[in-house]
Amino acid sequence: MDRIVISGGHTLRGEVRISGAKNAALPILASTLLGRGECVITNVPGVKDVLTMSQLLVLLGATITTEGDRVAIRADQLRSTAAPYEMVKTMRASVLVLGPLVARWGEATVSLPGGCAIGTRPVDLHLNGLVKLGAEVSVEHGYIRAKAQRLRGARIHLDIPTVTGTENLLMAACLADGTTVIENAAKEPEVLDLAHFLVKRGAKIAGAGTDLITVEGVSVLRGADHEVIPDRIEAGTYLVAGAITGGDVYVNACRPGHLEAVIVKLRGTGADVIEGKESIRLKAARRPRAVDVRTFAHPGFPTDMQAQMVALLSLAEGTSVVVETVFESRFIHIPELQRMGAEVRIDGNHAVVSGVAKLTGAPVMASDLRASAGLILAGLAAEGETEVSRVYHLDRGYERIEDKLRGLGAVIRRVKGSTGGAGAGQTP
Repeated sequence: MDRIVISGGHTLRGEVRISGAKNAALPILASTLLGRGECVITNVPGVKDVLTMSQLLVLLGATITTEGDRVAIRADQLRSTAAPYEMVKTMRASVLVLGPLVARWGEATVSLPGGCAIGTRPVDLHLNGLVKLGAEVSVEHGYIRAKAQRLRGARIHLDIPTVTGTENLLMAACLADGTTVIENAAKEPEVLDLAHFLVKRGAKIAGAGTDLITVEGVSVLRGADHEVIPDRIEAGTYLVAGAITGGDVYVNACRPGHLEAVIVKLRGTGADVIEGKESIRLKAARRPRAVDVRTFAHPGFPTDMQAQMVALLSLAEGTSVVVETVFESRFIHIPELQRMGAEVRIDGNHAVVSGVAKLTGAPVMASDLRASAGLILAGLAAEGETEVSRVYHLDRGYERIEDKLRGLGAVIRRVKGSTGGAGAGQTP
């Protein structure tokens, strides 16, 4: 099992280029199942989750050619409509093939999804929406089974603005007979990017990026070219890397408008944040100030930036309160931060962070994708050496993170194939 080893205490300076958004690329790749013709997707990040989705599409019968960040896909014919547990267990986004398979091919058998251990994320909203669209849906032996001769347009109200639920139902509605209205839809930039791609293919979608999406079903979707939006969470992670090390970091090839909630909080810590058209520069304060953070659906503060922000606030002057409203188990990284000297008290979905003057390096263990990033950021600022194990989580969503951090002046390396350096709670 790979580990990341960091020698902390180095100020980060320089420019880093942001990769394409994993959470936009995954639904876009899944949506290629909806129609014939070649789809050429560029700015696709080279991360494990993208590889897993590509392998799943090939298993279903799609043909894929990859060259750098360019992926060409055709799904003219499929040989299967079943996504097995072996493919789905490591990545929740695999469930995104459900809507396209039912809409175009009339049936789907998809394993209940896995992914990060950050709490319960039921797919009930996906399934209830498909039922309203006319599908017959059952869950048997750990698999979702859905059938429909042709889906019918319907009005669907989501109890919570689930991102993958919105994306699944949006894709399914594109080929439904009639009009579909999705109420309380997710407004994340990744949902809007998916909609832009589907419109290029001939879909009729209005309201994407708002909480009310209307889809007029069409009979067929064609091929199209599309460039994936930049990864806002990767961009935010490098901004915090600059802030936590007292550095001066220029984040390029990003969209500042996708990060407004993060930028507001970083400015609240005392950092000077300068927004360009496709760039953000952060000049850090000598020591960050405490700020309160509450995660929420877009355009609120993203839950995917919570772990990184807690790492920064652990060194802030004063006491911060971080409220996690999205996932109930997303504070499981905090005991690892405490091993490094952070003073954090958890009370339900609240984390009370009392800033300390310094962190010290320690062996720690990542519990999920964003926790991995948060622990690496803490290691960048800590005295001595920090060893982060279980970084296979990290590889699911960050492209060449150690190379990019080295380019900013970090002393960081990957140690391959060893199980040493476990943090608290590691099991054999």
